Amino acid sequence: MPRLLIVEDSSTVMRVLKHLASTRLPNVDTVFATSMAEAKQAFIQNPDFYAAIVDLNLPDAPDGEVVEFTLKQGVSTIVLTGNFNEQRRKSLVDSGVVDYVVKESRHAYHYALKLARRLKTNHRIKVMVVDDSKMSRNHIRNLLERHLYRVIEAQDGLEAIEQMGIHPDVRLVITDFEMPNMDGFKLVNEIRSKFDKRGLAIIGLSSVESGILSAQFIKHGANDFLNKPFYPEEFYCRISQNLEAIELIEEIEDAANRDYLTGLYNRRAFFERAEALISKAQKKQVPTSFCIIDLDNFKLINDEYGHACGDEVLKRFARLFDKHCEKFLYARIGGEEFAMVMVGLDNDKALTLVNGLRQALVAQAIEWDGKQFHVSFSGGVITDSEGSVDHLYNRADEMLYRAKEAGRNMVFGND
Repeated sequence: MPRLLIVEDSSTVMRVLKHLASTRLPNVDTVFATSMAEAKQAFIQNPDFYAAIVDLNLPDAPDGEVVEFTLKQGVSTIVLTGNFNEQRRKSLVDSGVVDYVVKESRHAYHYALKLARRLKTNHRIKVMVVDDSKMSRNHIRNLLERHLYRVIEAQDGLEAIEQMGIHPDVRLVITDFEMPNMDGFKLVNEIRSKFDKRGLAIIGLSSVESGILSAQFIKHGANDFLNKPFYPEEFYCRISQNLEAIELIEEIEDAANRDYLTGLYNRRAFFERAEALISKAQKKQVPTSFCIIDLDNFKLINDEYGHACGDEVLKRFARLFDKHCEKFLYARIGGEEFAMVMVGLDNDKALTLVNGLRQALVAQAIEWDGKQFHVSFSGGVITDSEGSVDHLYNRADEMLYRAKEAGRNMVFGND
């Protein structure tokens, strides 16, 4: 679990930070200290902190010594202070702190914890910097690495397109306008024509004093624009806002593709993804199995124990999918009906997997209103190197019907 250090001597502020940390960072091991001595002790016990939020003025470190200490440990450091001082701000930013937050209101603490949450995930985000000036690239790289982003460089638009082919998971491109071979406008056009717009943000940069440049960048497909030179704080805020916009859209899209009860993919999302998976597997001649599963006597569970119990059964079964079938595509496609695509498994291996899932379900006792019962399912598995998704679905459904007719709680395959 990632570890965060918070150092603050004010008991009032500490209460606020503890509350926000528990709600905003539930999957982070947050360690609290009220002095520099306690902070040092925390590092002695375990130095593996990904970030620190520290008060600039502590009783035993009145001149920011704790900031110098955490930076020397190689920890990304967010500074909290009661007063704004431009000279002090510049000194801290130049020394390498992530940000400088003035304790003006509760919003400041929300901002600091939000930034800490951002730092926790930034190591998974690739950012490409495109600029023909090595000095400018190095400056931007240093700023990005301070926030733990993974940085890729390109010295012009042509190299940037090449790098995009190597790193298709780049989430943000920061590009200068004036470059040889391919300028910023042409690069933005090329990226938007060749790569998915939804998962990629672009920020244009220029030192040219022209008010129209920002509008032109955005018209060509960029999300944002910054004039050089810029304040690091503005640079970071623009990056965070653009990445958060992408993530919010992805969350909305993901929610639309999920079954509200189980969290598994829904029918529409499953068949869209299944079609692409199966088509790709068939082109590569990789064995692919398709399975349909139906919970046995599910209506009787609802009738005897109530729909709340039935919902609990569905949710528990979904968790078994997550545990036993995480490498494959699976979904709830109807009331008590589920489907799965197993790329790379022939019929024997697919039957083994699905039977293992069935046995795990049967072994799990369900307790409800003082009663205990067990649930089973019937399944049909088909393996075919040809045919559409609909064809595979219909054949697997025939196998499922045979399993039901044979007495339930079994899985039938090709044979």
